[in-house]
Amino acid sequence: MAGAKETPRQKLISLMYLVFITMLALNVSKEVLDGFGQMFVKISDANERISESNNLLLENIAVNATEKGGKWIGHKRTADEIKKESDAFFNEIEKIKSEITEKQKEKDPELQEYSQMDKGEALDIIWFKEGSDAAKNSFIEMIQNYKGRVIQVFGSQYPEYIEMVEARFFTGDMNNNVKNRDNIDEPWLDSSFKGFPLISSLAKLTMMQNDIRQTEHDVLTTLMGKELKMSSKVNSNNYTSLLLTEKGAYYQGETFDGSVILGRKGGAQNPNSVELKIDGRNLTENDYDLIPGGIKLKVSAGSPGDHTIEGDLVFLDEGEESRINVNQVYSVISKPNSAVISADKMNVVYRGVQNPITISIPGIQDSKVRASAPGLKRVRGSKYNLFPGKGREVKINVSGTLPDGNNVSSVSTFRIKDIPKPAGYFRGQSGSFTIPKSSLERGTVEARLEDFDFDLPLETKSFRFRAPGQPSMVIIGNKLDRKAINSLSRIKNGQTVIISDIEVIIPSNPSYKLKQTSPISITIN
Repeated sequence: MAGAKETPRQKLISLMYLVFITMLALNVSKEVLDGFGQMFVKISDANERISESNNLLLENIAVNATEKGGKWIGHKRTADEIKKESDAFFNEIEKIKSEITEKQKEKDPELQEYSQMDKGEALDIIWFKEGSDAAKNSFIEMIQNYKGRVIQVFGSQYPEYIEMVEARFFTGDMNNNVKNRDNIDEPWLDSSFKGFPLISSLAKLTMMQNDIRQTEHDVLTTLMGKELKMSSKVNSNNYTSLLLTEKGAYYQGETFDGSVILGRKGGAQNPNSVELKIDGRNLTENDYDLIPGGIKLKVSAGSPGDHTIEGDLVFLDEGEESRINVNQVYSVISKPNSAVISADKMNVVYRGVQNPITISIPGIQDSKVRASAPGLKRVRGSKYNLFPGKGREVKINVSGTLPDGNNVSSVSTFRIKDIPKPAGYFRGQSGSFTIPKSSLERGTVEARLEDFDFDLPLETKSFRFRAPGQPSMVIIGNKLDRKAINSLSRIKNGQTVIISDIEVIIPSNPSYKLKQTSPISITIN
């Protein structure tokens, strides 16, 4: 918070609202819905993180009230009141979100099918159907009551923040109206939610929850920042170490600029010495800068995966040493070096062969990725083999655990196709061709899979030989036997022999039934 100046975050929110207005057109593209879905997920994650931070600040204020008394008792009273009002408002919005997603969750429990959330009837029924004025007015009143209570409890102490709270929970003029694109008064609630797709309303309600948590956070940090002073003596029983980073994960090769600082009460005292290791390697003075309450790292982020920072920050007070233990983990993900391009209709695997499959989730170690499907086996790391069974398709279920402990999952469907029909070959030629009689005697009957993606050797078990004017004969093996060679003596130049019914197998999978091999027509010259 800082007076009435609009922050970059508020500008972003205003821009998002403008996008919402442009979505009044009924035909919303899948890409736009997916975009709001991603926004909904990111804001939800941010709400969880800021809630954790707020709980830590509340604990710090409570400790100061107990240990120091004085003004901290009043700060605790203010913090508790804001926390109570924020939780009540936050939970009421959560009830609305649960109500409008009840039907969607029946077919999409995790609310991940954003393209299906293109209708907004569920929220329209609550607020905009005939006779729903009570519910609509109740929601607006809830916003205004929360805003008024924050201003009463907190703004009375720090009036410079009142304008920011007013802007954050703005619901229009005195009649709760706003100017639409035609400069005509329109109810704020209608302008913001009426007729919008479900996913956009979810994103906006979640952003309002973020405003609540951010307001709560601003109150708590202001209370802490105005009065917090670190004791001249560091007591290891009253402090814990915290790792602050600019983002949750880093690309391989980036500079890791995380800060290891003291939590709970904080303070302005620099460590007197540092005894830390990253993955067992001792940090040198060139690897960090001392900052109030801790250090700022400037080391290579390292290879992809989780990395552990452990050791002690050492503080001295009149010769007495206090050690603050550090045991933190940060994650590094691989930096992409190529685009991901896939042909939507080419998700195909072949029956009868081991299909190599690569399965990975960006940002998650291969050891924390789990994949399952009938006939799927891990070879090593992200490499798998899939040996399909019966059916026309196979689904591969993939899940993984993020560094923060959350799980992600995905399902990919592959069509199962049979190995294509082999083509008969004789002395490297297929179809119809002409060769000398002597070459026919020495040649080998083969079968090949033409234009097949797998290098799959085939073995000839038998074939049928037909010479003009003579009965056909079945020959075991891949060469003409003595009886067939004798019949060649009666064949004249210009006559044609046929090699058909070529029976071949896959040596690595002899039980697989291949399609009938195409025949060979040979003219003698």
